[in-house]
Amino acid sequence: MGIRSFNPLGLITNAVDLDGASRIAGSYDVRGKTALITGAGQGIGLELAKILAARGASVALADIDEQSACAAAASLGDRAMAIGADVSDRDGMEQATARVVERFGGLDVVVANAGIVPKPATLRVMDGRDFDRVIGVNLTGVFNTVRPALEHVVASKGHVVVVSSAAAFAPGAGGSPYMISKAAVEQLGRALRIELAAVGASAGIAYFGVVETAMTHDTLDEDELGRRLGDMLPWPLNVRITAYRAAETIADGIGRRAPRTIAPIGWEPYALLRGAVNVVLDAMLARDATLHDLIRAVELRARKSEQ
Repeated sequence: MGIRSFNPLGLITNAVDLDGASRIAGSYDVRGKTALITGAGQGIGLELAKILAARGASVALADIDEQSACAAAASLGDRAMAIGADVSDRDGMEQATARVVERFGGLDVVVANAGIVPKPATLRVMDGRDFDRVIGVNLTGVFNTVRPALEHVVASKGHVVVVSSAAAFAPGAGGSPYMISKAAVEQLGRALRIELAAVGASAGIAYFGVVETAMTHDTLDEDELGRRLGDMLPWPLNVRITAYRAAETIADGIGRRAPRTIAPIGWEPYALLRGAVNVVLDAMLARDATLHDLIRAVELRARKSEQ
């Protein structure tokens, strides 16, 4: 028997067979459904909870800051509940999922949104505990959020969203744990999309550029080195969107079971052409004297903070 030939064109032509939307309805109405959102005490997660609640869903707002989650849930009425939960705590997230199912009778939509950024540092001077913390929240936390919910999502033919970032395909000097974690989340989401399609559910990945959140202000606006880094972003990559706009992108993506969403739209060409662009960009940045100065400044500050 001969070896079956590999046909890339056939993969593209038949890609719809891997899309859960081809096996179930292409649109998804959240009215009457239950959604669990992590990092929902503020920012994108909070705005998304408001949008989904307005569209008729029951929402569970999980956040490490339980007070913020409680205040947010109280503002949304009886169809909202708050959960104090640390996504890096696997047992805690299993318990959180069980509480949602007990309260609402099921779970249809999960949005793994919680994330953090590291203190600016290069890999040479970085504290390993900072690296572990970012990976623990941004990557392992996504697994801990999604895994205990999957049987419920499959049973209801629901939808999962994992929040990656345009940072997944951008250079990460000075903050690599964030980029590393978001690139890994992208791969988790791609695998999940295909796996859930086989059992009648769906999943998507959300990518964002610069979003107006407290994390962005702390990292890029209130920090001198962060401002210098932000100033290096060219248009349209430096265009910012509001947390509401980011949340609306996720909500609309859920509504059409989108395999991916990206905002602002200026990042789309980079996302599509990253294989070629990054070869050139990495070479350019490796020779960029301004960036070299910034990296040395980051390392100097990191060393001083340890003294």
